[in-house]
Amino acid sequence: MEYKDYYKILGVSKTASKEDIRKSYKKLARKYHPDVSKEKDAEARFKEVSEAYEVLSDAAKRSQYDQMGSGGFHGDPFGARGGGAHGGFSGGFGGFGGGNNTGYSDFFDSFFGGGVGGGHTRSRKPEAQTATVYLDLEDVFEGNTKRIRVQGGDSLQVKIPKGIEEGKKIRLAGKANNGGDLLLKVKFNTHPKYRVENKDVYLDYPIAPWEAALGGSVTVPTLNGSIKLKIPAGAKAGSKMRLKGRGLPGSMPGDQYVVLRVVTPEAKTEEQRAFYQQMQEMFAWDPRQSM
Repeated sequence: MEYKDYYKILGVSKTASKEDIRKSYKKLARKYHPDVSKEKDAEARFKEVSEAYEVLSDAAKRSQYDQMGSGGFHGDPFGARGGGAHGGFSGGFGGFGGGNNTGYSDFFDSFFGGGVGGGHTRSRKPEAQTATVYLDLEDVFEGNTKRIRVQGGDSLQVKIPKGIEEGKKIRLAGKANNGGDLLLKVKFNTHPKYRVENKDVYLDYPIAPWEAALGGSVTVPTLNGSIKLKIPAGAKAGSKMRLKGRGLPGSMPGDQYVVLRVVTPEAKTEEQRAFYQQMQEMFAWDPRQSM
């Protein structure tokens, strides 16, 4: 069974402080976390780093590990002493040569997993913590990296996944206060123009009565720049016009819906009021006839 040099794995000296060990772990955990890392052996390295931190961050485990050292450990965990306990380790030494189901190596389980006769049990990996992060819609559309203040926490550098939906979570490996992962629940800041439902974007768009009646071409803003939109003659207030693929990006991008709002201009002069009176007489139309 191979000896594990936990100090070397974390890239720290044997005299490293607990804070130095924690900082090194957080750095390496971010680098090799399977959810974000592009390294081919990321998962294996992440487990190795987590195992090293498990031992060196615990004063009792670290002391026992330091007492053992690498001397005399050449495939035989008992060294030249034969069976029995080794160098102050109180746990048993079962399960050599085979796999284990703890997620840690046989080396770790042999000395810290309990084995025959009880002994030490490994503490859990620090639990993930959750916080809320408020994002601007434009940053979600573009997929930017920004320094953002997390609700109830510090300002953090956050890589915003392009097109992430509200309610989803962004995982920051090793960024929680306890050394575990930080899960950021996404909420959108209120936007002056748009509202969002899943990946679809909605825009309330005002048009004049004559545009609704006669139709025409108008300029409509989208998250990806303005476009020309043709309003059909006889458009009704509340009608939705779909702009395919103009919502939040993704493998299946959302759409933008332009919701038409007919806005009536105020009659401020006698001539304008007379015009409305003429319209009333000309159309002889009751808008509430269906009620």
